Parts: sequence; structure tokens; C-alpha cells
Amino acid sequence: MKHVIALDVGGTAIKAALVGADHVLLHETRRPTGRDQGPDAVVTGILDLAADLRDLGERHYGEPPAATGIAVPGIVDTATGTAVYAANLGWRDVPLRALLADRVGGPVALGHDVRTGGLAEGRIGAGRGADRFLFVPLGTGIAGAIGIDGRVEEGANGCAGEIGHVAVRPGPGGEPCGCGARSCLETVASASAVSRAWARVSGDPQADAADCAKAVAAGDPRATAVWAEAVNALADGLVMAVTLLDPGTLIIGGGLAEAGETLFAPLRAAVAERVTFQKLPHIVPAALGDTAGCLGAGLLAWDLITQHATDATEVTA
Repeated sequence: MKHVIALDVGGTAIKAALVGADHVLLHETRRPTGRDQGPDAVVTGILDLAADLRDLGERHYGEPPAATGIAVPGIVDTATGTAVYAANLGWRDVPLRALLADRVGGPVALGHDVRTGGLAEGRIGAGRGADRFLFVPLGTGIAGAIGIDGRVEEGANGCAGEIGHVAVRPGPGGEPCGCGARSCLETVASASAVSRAWARVSGDPQADAADCAKAVAAGDPRATAVWAEAVNALADGLVMAVTLLDPGTLIIGGGLAEAGETLFAPLRAAVAERVTFQKLPHIVPAALGDTAGCLGAGLLAWDLITQHATDATEVTA
């Protein structure tokens, strides 16, 4: 059976799979990323896991994987196959595509984690059938993936879609962001931002965004105020994106989206209040959960196989 390797590298775990041609996850596994042991150990762990998957695929399906797709965080140069920089992994200028090709053989596709997850949501998840979408996961930070006709836009420098670093509360006193600016959307509306705000207001240093959502559902006015601040900031950022990109669908994922209608009902209302001439997009929850990265990496690998077959046909024609 023809299959590919898919790797989704996160800050704490590497999720991996063998993916069939019909996007079925034939085999799934995960291992710790091991970032506490340094960037070299992270790379070694990725290569070892890929090699184990190659051997498993060959044993179970009678042939080696046809290609490998890998999604990583940080700055990615997809043209050269280089993981340029990732603060949470500590690496710089890692030639991952070449290293994986040497270790497991076959073609390798490298992608950015959020854009790769967005590719999966757009093609086979919540955005299926939408020719223009924006995928926004709300987690530790906030990022975005701009979907256009079945692909995800990278931008001129690989930074397209970074909606989390739009300033939504400009002026003095804004919270500093990890990017070096202040008042960025992710300092107000990410899951980690809501966690910090609710821990401060509730007096419980262990409280997080999920606790805040439960308190909102229970009618706690303190939680409602924290939640409203995040939702309003998110709506401001999304309307900026809608004005610039005109997506037909907004796909919201990440930890904060797990609150369900506690998030989506006020968010839809807040976006609707802010649009004027813009066409109001559908605002829907992500459908693939934490499998989006692996499925997207699998799509990158299958796309690579298709492209190679097309190139070979053109050469022989």
C-alpha cells in the first residue's frame, strides 16, 4: 500500500503518522520533543522517529514510504528546506529536508506548523469547499493560515498570516509581546493571555483559560469581563483580516476554541457588529483537532509526489 510519513513537531511532543492516499492515518505515534536536551537532540529525535516509521511502513505495507512531510514551528524556508529559527526549540538554520532525505530516502516536504494545519483544515476539515479561508488557532500564541484555492499562502518572506502580531490595543501601557512589540493580539486574546488574566482576577495562580470559560458559563461576572476583553480584541483582529483578505470562512481552532459556543456565540456577534461594507464570513470551529498537523504534513508529502509525477511527465513529453 502506498503511504507517506507525516511529522508534526511541537514544543513538547512530535506527533507522527503514516498516511494513506485517502488521508487515513494508518499508524499514529508521538514522542517527547526533548527540547530540554538541546536543539541537536531534537533533530536527532526527529530523524530517529522518521527512520522507525520508514521501517514500520515497509514491514506492514510491503514498500517504503513514498515521501515525507514535516511541519515545524518558527521561521521556515520551504524553498531550501531549512528550519531557519524556532525560539522554543533553540535551533537555527537546520537543513531538515536534506537531513530527512538522507536518513529515510525519497522526497521530503517541509512546512510551517500553522500553515500546514491550515492546509489540512482547508482541504479536508472545516474549510472543505471554501476557496478562500483564514485558519486562526488560539493557543499559547495566535497565528494564521491564509487559504487560497486549495493552497496556503506563505508570503514573500514566509511570514504571511501572522495575525497574532497585529496591534489591537495600541497606546502606552500595552503588554509586551514575545515578538518585541506591544499590544499584539496574542497578548490579549490567546489562550495563554486569558489564562494569565483569569489567574490574576480570580486569585488562583493555577487557573487557566478553560477554567475561565467554565466560570463564564456559570455566570461569574469577573470571568465574563475577562472573556469579553479577549473576544472583543479577537473580533477587532479578525475584522482587520476580513477587510484585507475577504475570506469566505474563518476557521477558529486551538485551545480557546474548545470552549465551544461560549466562545463562538459572542465572537460571531462581535464580528457582525464591526463589519460595515465587508461580507460577513462563516465563522466555524476547526474540525481536525490535534491531528491537523500530521494530516497537513501528509498532504505536503502527497502533493510532492504529485508534483514529481507531473514533472517527470513533462520531461518525457
